[in-house]
Amino acid sequence: MLDSFDKGWFVLQTYSGYENKVKENLLQRAQTYNMLDNILRVEIPTQTVNVEKNGQTKEIEENRFPGYVLVEMVMTDEAWFVVRNTPNVTGFVGSHGNRSKPTPLLEEEIRAILLSMGQTIDVFDTNIKEGDVVQIIDGAFMGQEGRVVEIENNKVKLMLNMFGSETVAEVELYQIAEL
Repeated sequence: MLDSFDKGWFVLQTYSGYENKVKENLLQRAQTYNMLDNILRVEIPTQTVNVEKNGQTKEIEENRFPGYVLVEMVMTDEAWFVVRNTPNVTGFVGSHGNRSKPTPLLEEEIRAILLSMGQTIDVFDTNIKEGDVVQIIDGAFMGQEGRVVEIENNKVKLMLNMFGSETVAEVELYQIAEL
């Protein structure tokens, strides 16, 4: 029987320094094994940092999570096997061993990571629209509930009830979740 789950983002553990090679190998294996419908995207989260050397500041890209690679996939037995047996992949984060399937990242987690990499939120199916009541899950207003007033360019204006009066707050789309 085919054991399958919905599409999700999973974290692969790799040997540190081999992240790019794992991405290359995984994309090649997905094509070779006709798994492009199941292995959808492979990302290595990076960040730009300023490094000062000899009195000069230089921007470089570095891995945010050395030793880890993100993969968006439909978790089937076949896709799990192809990914798990890719050279330099040591396993899935969230897998409890003994051939158990891993737990996918929460949508809020992957949304925050992708936005920090400058990727658009368009990769998510969000049903949030003006007038909806949402909960803030990140930032200074975390835990507050608010009504969506406006959504524009991944920014959301919310009407919050603070200190007995309504106040408008602006947050990023990844900082809110549907109730």
